[in-house]
Amino acid sequence: MKEFVLIFRLKGISDFRPTPEQLQERMNWLAGIASQNRLTDKGNTLLPFEGSAKTLKSNKEVTDGVYAEDKEFVSGYVVIKAETIYEAVEIAKANPIFDQVGGNIEIREVLKRD
Repeated sequence: MKEFVLIFRLKGISDFRPTPEQLQERMNWLAGIASQNRLTDKGNTLLPFEGSAKTLKSNKEVTDGVYAEDKEFVSGYVVIKAETIYEAVEIAKANPIFDQVGGNIEIREVLKRD
């Protein structure tokens, strides 16, 4: 099986803090993936607050990153196993984030360096 990273993006800072019910739905989705032995890394949440991110450019310039006024920001990631990217997309489609707050999930195949 291949590995795929699911990169979660939210539309606004107000969507960053889910209700306890929303959080439970997300945990149930994750538990379903784990029960199929397809969860490689449960991932982490990436903080969207001022001072929590920097961007290092090719010329070594450092800029602040992730502000509430940005149109979209990466809020976290999960790594799963699937046979194909299409199967990974189907797994991602079941994530409750779409019904809860919108946003999107980017799916990328991981190139393993063994």
